[in-house]
Amino acid sequence: MTKIGAVTIGQSPRTDVTCDILPLLGDNVQLLEAGALDGIPKEEILTYKPQEGDTVMTSYLNDGSTAVFAEKYVLPRLQASIEYLEAQGVSLIMFFCAGDFSCDFRSGVPLIFPIKILRGLIPALAGESRIAVMTPLHEQMEEGKRKWEKHVKEAIPVVASPYGPWEELEKAAYKVRKLNIDLVVLDCFGYNMKMKNMFQRITGKNTILSRTITARVVAELISK
Repeated sequence: MTKIGAVTIGQSPRTDVTCDILPLLGDNVQLLEAGALDGIPKEEILTYKPQEGDTVMTSYLNDGSTAVFAEKYVLPRLQASIEYLEAQGVSLIMFFCAGDFSCDFRSGVPLIFPIKILRGLIPALAGESRIAVMTPLHEQMEEGKRKWEKHVKEAIPVVASPYGPWEELEKAAYKVRKLNIDLVVLDCFGYNMKMKNMFQRITGKNTILSRTITARVVAELISK
């Protein structure tokens, strides 16, 4: 049995994510999870509100609600989550987040960052190098554009939260259908397979789902 780790910026376990990931990893894998906000009362998490200039993040909480918070509050807790999983004997740690973190984490095992995988893959798949970048929050639009503009000719951010009403996601898909792009990037680990299938159907464009791309790379690394 291969033991691997997963770190989320929110609270673990992320059953909403692992439902798409575990089938890709195979039966001989034990996945251990840790979250930056594990064990923290919701009342405290609500005080982690982003201020001007902060990197904005959003994630599920264990009670089924979502929270919006500044990256700076979770960075040291993410490092602690890495150290916890290392102590459990995992062979690698994947991040359940497609964000571009502002610090370097320390680890004795490989850390798998979805953003690094996507940056190598997406320019190769976007024929004219024009992409639509789906992002959960309006506050993340500029960050999403900046994150991709060095790697493709044009990156158009479109907002619809994976944690919001389905109707908003469909509305965003119809908006993307009108854009002159050749690839849709669901740039958050909250987006799932059902959402990917819907975006492909409505837009008629190839659609990249960050959670499953990451899982397929991890499966390649651990396959025997």
